[in-house]
Amino acid sequence: MELTDKQKQFFEYLEERMDEDGRIPSLREAAVDLGVSHTAVAQMINQLEKKKVIKREGRYGRTIRLYGTSRENQRFRSGRELPVIGQITAGLPMYAQQEWEGTVVVDESIFTGDNLFCLRIKGQSMKDAGIFDGDLVVCEPRQYAENGEIVAVLVKGEEATVKRFFLFSDHIELRPANDAYPVMCYPFNELLVQGKIVGVIRGKHREFDGK
Repeated sequence: MELTDKQKQFFEYLEERMDEDGRIPSLREAAVDLGVSHTAVAQMINQLEKKKVIKREGRYGRTIRLYGTSRENQRFRSGRELPVIGQITAGLPMYAQQEWEGTVVVDESIFTGDNLFCLRIKGQSMKDAGIFDGDLVVCEPRQYAENGEIVAVLVKGEEATVKRFFLFSDHIELRPANDAYPVMCYPFNELLVQGKIVGVIRGKHREFDGK
């Protein structure tokens, strides 16, 4: 099925954003970039899906494919779309949250776990582990951690943080990777491990920490 001029322009916009950012933009971002409403963006996406130039599957770990619109561009680009968690709801695993900041596309051959999600890093407390302010960390859902692992933790049911985890007989330590920040100690009932960090996304560059 042929695309209209507006649909072609929108598809080209999606290609450019994937090339530049490595991800499909959120509805909010696309609406701002194009100067239209969220509803208009959603409708355009639905139209492209019906014409089979975009394919979306699943809920949490969605697969996004942009197919070429001409014989000269029959390749497709493939990646796995992960939710970027915004506001955290106390008591729920982060990957079950409904408040998404947006999504990011990662290499589906590298990130293969179920229900992977991303968190936006604030501050420099993990800079010596290669995790900087504004980075996205990719998390594999878990409610346990091994000593020394970098994990996402919900503190007192309110604040999400990313630190190295150490378990002792009477408390848990969350250690930063920056000497300017203190080690924090908590009783067991104040922390909920949410996931292990399996990757870091910084702009077009990705670094991974398997520890």
